[in-house]
Amino acid sequence: MSYLTLAIGSGRTANKAMKLLSKAGIEFPDFHNNSRKLVIFDETKRLKLIFVKAVDLPTYVEKGAADVGIIGKDTIMEERPDVYELLDLDVSKCKVVVAGFADKEYETAKSLTVASKYPEITKAFFEEKGIRIETIKLNGSIELAPLIGMSDIIVDIVETGTTLKQNGLIILDEIADVSARLIVNKASYATKTSQIQQFIKEIKAVLE
Repeated sequence: MSYLTLAIGSGRTANKAMKLLSKAGIEFPDFHNNSRKLVIFDETKRLKLIFVKAVDLPTYVEKGAADVGIIGKDTIMEERPDVYELLDLDVSKCKVVVAGFADKEYETAKSLTVASKYPEITKAFFEEKGIRIETIKLNGSIELAPLIGMSDIIVDIVETGTTLKQNGLIILDEIADVSARLIVNKASYATKTSQIQQFIKEIKAVLE
């Protein structure tokens, strides 16, 4: 039997995904937090695990370099890959929000400057509200932008809201609840149906 290739995005979601796999009885002997290996196999050699940058993961799955992938819903919303999204893993829960200073009445504005690492999510949200925006694409420390006058508001993901609070910012609006999802390459789902369904069944068993 051929193996399934599973892609996991590096970072916070990776650790939670690995715990979930372990709970489902899927073990990777070569995995540990200090490992630099990018490709490892599970004990039974039926799963090949590849670690990729989270933003690239949808591309790996869409192009078939990976059969399945575990990635945050926020990345799926932003990248809009042509894949099947088959399972909510109920881990890495957070929200995509609009945040800024408490006195910022953004909904009455005609135009705004918004800093975000999610330009597509940002564009779609504000288009629906009829507000013109200029988006500044940033990849880190998004909270800094309004503090130094670089943007009026930000769109970002928050888990606890602590970083916002420490920088004098508040949540002005919630765009979406997000969590880690299982995505599947469309061709792989046709050619490796039973393997993928078995994998999903094992994961589902520990979610209930």
